[in-house]
Amino acid sequence: MTYSKILGTGSYLPKKILTNFDLEKMVETTNAWIVERTGIHERHVAADNENAVTMAEQAGRIALEAAGIKPADVGMIIVSSTTPHMVFPSTACLLQEKYKIAGCPAFDLNASACAGFMYAFSIADQYIRTGAIKNALVIGSEVMSRVIDWEDRSTCVLFGDGAGAVVLGASDTPGILSTHLHADGTHKDVLYLPLGSGKSPNLETVKMMGNQLFKLAVNTLGDLFDETLAVNGMQKSDIDWLVPHQANMRIIDAMAKKLNLPMERVAITLDKQGNTSSASIPLALDQAVRDGRIQRGQILMMEGFGGGLAWGSALVKY
Repeated sequence: MTYSKILGTGSYLPKKILTNFDLEKMVETTNAWIVERTGIHERHVAADNENAVTMAEQAGRIALEAAGIKPADVGMIIVSSTTPHMVFPSTACLLQEKYKIAGCPAFDLNASACAGFMYAFSIADQYIRTGAIKNALVIGSEVMSRVIDWEDRSTCVLFGDGAGAVVLGASDTPGILSTHLHADGTHKDVLYLPLGSGKSPNLETVKMMGNQLFKLAVNTLGDLFDETLAVNGMQKSDIDWLVPHQANMRIIDAMAKKLNLPMERVAITLDKQGNTSSASIPLALDQAVRDGRIQRGQILMMEGFGGGLAWGSALVKY
């Protein structure tokens, strides 16, 4: 039987850093207010010459190098992004051109923003399991700073820019144990990014009902953990690491308690990167892998939750 496993990870963060103290000069807020409610201290902001493609390219190359895979060996490229450089061609196709690997399927996935990476991860896993491809490059790349109302303190303090990448490859032994995807469009108004009007519509700015989103995230992700563990016949004590979407420290803390995990066993980048939407999970994974905390053979619970509403998880033997 063919399985898929994580062969390598990579990430890219813009050089410019926007701190909470910088935001104090831009909008009516304070560092203390932001930290207390979100856990965020700073975030990265893309330069004018950076976009979802340029960041994805850098993160992808690092992941390919870590995996020992040449671009020519990539059988599929999936990019999760709600802030693409173009509507079409897709970010994945533009990335494919940069890697000079024409021929393999390449597409973008706009699945509920923050949960998008989990959807892309699951799709790549299925293609590898069926034997259709051998390797897949899965990337989350977001330039959230360009779709934020910088006069709205409820959203502008939350988001940052960046890209994270994972290379999945075929394996004889289990790596990706299972993936689980869900959506509920009845909550479409809790978190959304509308299009503008006119002949050439542009994206407007992110709209969010924070209190409702928090309650939905905690309840829904708790049920998702139970589902994921039950399918695999595992207990909470079997989980070594939680690699969550980096939305809010209170949500992350609630999820850690749900799994009976100390915060030392949670991959956190939120404090230094903010919420990078669909890039947040691979960014957190890459950091924990590269600094040696996550080791081969350990069991990871990965989860994402975002607009749609949509949510997903993956249980991984790294």
